[in-house]
Amino acid sequence: MLTLSYQRRALRFNFPARTSRGALTEHVAYYLELRDLRTTGRVGWGEAAPLAGLSPDYGPAFEAQVQALCQAVNQQRYTFLEDIDPARLISAAQPALRFALETAVLDLAQGGRHQLYANAFSQGQAGIPINGLVWMGDAAFMREQIRQKLAAGYACLKVKIGSIDFATELALLAEIRAEAGPEQLVLRVDANGAFSPAEALGKLEALARFAVHSIEQPVAAGQWPALAEVCRQSPIPVALDEELIGLTDPDQQAQLLAAVRPAYLVLKPTLLGGHAATRRWIALAETHGLAWWMTSALESNVGLNAVAQLTGEYDVAGFAQGLGTGQLYHNNVAAPLRIAHGALHYDPSGPWGPLAPEEPA
Repeated sequence: MLTLSYQRRALRFNFPARTSRGALTEHVAYYLELRDLRTTGRVGWGEAAPLAGLSPDYGPAFEAQVQALCQAVNQQRYTFLEDIDPARLISAAQPALRFALETAVLDLAQGGRHQLYANAFSQGQAGIPINGLVWMGDAAFMREQIRQKLAAGYACLKVKIGSIDFATELALLAEIRAEAGPEQLVLRVDANGAFSPAEALGKLEALARFAVHSIEQPVAAGQWPALAEVCRQSPIPVALDEELIGLTDPDQQAQLLAAVRPAYLVLKPTLLGGHAATRRWIALAETHGLAWWMTSALESNVGLNAVAQLTGEYDVAGFAQGLGTGQLYHNNVAAPLRIAHGALHYDPSGPWGPLAPEEPA
């Protein structure tokens, strides 16, 4: 028989992680534990870690929803793993929870070894290129991050903007370009919807002076006509991020891409509804001739590993992904993930740390 339980962990940031929506100091993760009682010690793990202010399923009722899912699975007394259908058990309005159960099912199906897919990344044969992420903060904090990322040899930097004075942000981008020209470094920026439609094009013109590869979500989600105009006139290719969250109807997804015509999609499985939902977005992007990249959404190493292994199912060589968030927490789950020369690597024979919840700090 298959049983489902969960554990809760409050992940604590090494620094206040700031975006244009505010600062985060703690992020709560719920680890689903899917166990096959017919085997000894075989467990599939999945992580549900909805983000405040962004995830459709974030809120005070989330833990009760996790408990209800465990109860529903256990009442069914499933014998066969293929009978557990995350899309049937979990609403599309609960993307983090669906992602977690999908991950747990995939993990258990492969023997409970945190190896969800058989690809070059999951088998330790190839790394995935990633961008170095520069978080918002005061100028000194951002400058120090930039120096560290450049010294570490990243070929792509992503700088979060929209939280401090725009002139200061431009000065920081000028410093980056003084250190590394466009032929040496791909430079992305992420506005997290911080620009108003009226000011967006003017700010994009200013940013374009620094040979910016792309800008993620320049205006807040839900303004399709304004966003379409920005995409049409912007001197910088626009990538959609928050715009995709909560958009689960296939017809509406196609309508968005046809109406807005972005250059790129930024895909976050925790926010989009899991592995299957993300694969559908990839297929749709390719139908429309759009490029995409995958990004983790502040999960611990359990969720990051799942997102990275899903990414490894696709040919992303030479195109940096947003998978560098495993170093954010001082109480992260220990995992055989490492970053070297601007790429994320996984050692399938490496040890994982305990997933039991920690005592309160």
